Amino acid sequence: MKRIFPIITILIFVSLLGLIYFQYEWIRQALQDKQQQFEQSLSMVAQTAAIDLADQRGNNSPFDSRKNNEVIFPLNAYPSTIVHHFSREEIRTIIDHAFEKLNVKKVNYEFAISNTSLMGDELQSKKYAEAYLDTIHNLQLVLPIQSPNSSVIEQFAPEELLVMVVPQVKNIIWGQMIWMVIGSLIFTCIIFSAFYITVRALLNQKKLSEIKSDFINNMTHEFKTPLATISLAVDALKNEKVINDKNKMDYFSGIIKDENKRMNKQVETILQAALLDKQEIQLNEKPVHANAIIESAIKNIKLPLEEKHGKLDLQLHAANDLLMGDEVHLTNIINNLLDNAIKYSKENLCIKLSTLNFNSHLRIKIEDNGIGMNKETLHKIFEKFYRAHTGNIHNVKGFGLGLSYVKSMVDAHKGKIKAESALGKGSCFVIDLPVLKPEVLQ
Repeated sequence: MKRIFPIITILIFVSLLGLIYFQYEWIRQALQDKQQQFEQSLSMVAQTAAIDLADQRGNNSPFDSRKNNEVIFPLNAYPSTIVHHFSREEIRTIIDHAFEKLNVKKVNYEFAISNTSLMGDELQSKKYAEAYLDTIHNLQLVLPIQSPNSSVIEQFAPEELLVMVVPQVKNIIWGQMIWMVIGSLIFTCIIFSAFYITVRALLNQKKLSEIKSDFINNMTHEFKTPLATISLAVDALKNEKVINDKNKMDYFSGIIKDENKRMNKQVETILQAALLDKQEIQLNEKPVHANAIIESAIKNIKLPLEEKHGKLDLQLHAANDLLMGDEVHLTNIINNLLDNAIKYSKENLCIKLSTLNFNSHLRIKIEDNGIGMNKETLHKIFEKFYRAHTGNIHNVKGFGLGLSYVKSMVDAHKGKIKAESALGKGSCFVIDLPVLKPEVLQ
């Protein structure tokens, strides 16, 4: 697994980079093709409009008079120009008609009629001059206004040009391609998300595999010690001297009973964790007094506290300690937190346990001056099977289920729990549980 995981990650990452590169090249090429196609379409529109202008100019020419199939030019007159025949609005209408005739989507454009003769006029749309100057962003098309069927008279007309300018061509191309680009980006993001989820799932599987191994090792040691003690006690009970001594019989029998209770407690812890996973724990809720539960829980830690030569500062100041909860699980919550405070302690252990009322809640605070936790550990302490590294302390036992159980039970009682800690200075756990108003019971 250690070798396969990096290989899979690298292969997927390289594949994503290749996919992104080819996606970029495809979009770039598509934009170029689209721009070329767009320019060709506009060129055809301009050419069609120029021919239409030339045809209509020829049909309406005041200079085209014939006699005996001969062309007669009026004296002192020049052939007519587009400017003489059409207004600005009429020219725009002819160009718009060219868009429709070729089934090309109409775009914003500016135009001008250029007369190359010194005696000619020039007609242009209102924003033509401004658009014509920007040669970087705007497309310019220049076409001669001449019909394939030009008459002889038209050939003597001053040379005229239709100039079309389309502003912000790239924006128009992007506008036509936007949904394709957005779709491409969306699917690329989906692939990246799938890659991220896959890698995270692999990391979680790796982590679960390590947790599973640690759990099995911890469970083996936790059961091995009481089993070895029971085995020794059983062997001792077979000794004739012990059999004939009632005090020794009681002593070794007591050891077997205590170790059996210890094993049962460990099995119960594992079963509770399994039930929490399935969300099958049913709370036997009833009105209970938190201060009384705390005082009862303290009795269970007196011996371990005395062995550590520790002190307990009890400050039960909550005026209203009435909760709707399960007495057994609430007791277990306090026991687990106090047990951790003793386990992860150092010299001169001092535990402060206090209660007070806070915003229609009961706040239970358990503080110690133990080894404390770093930020990384603090973020993970409520995770199942997670156990903090204890440095030089090697006598801390357990499955890493205690705080996970505490968090689940506090949530089940509609409460909140948070932890604060500093490495080498100790830890503080704060539990907020909703209280009952005394009149509720009446």
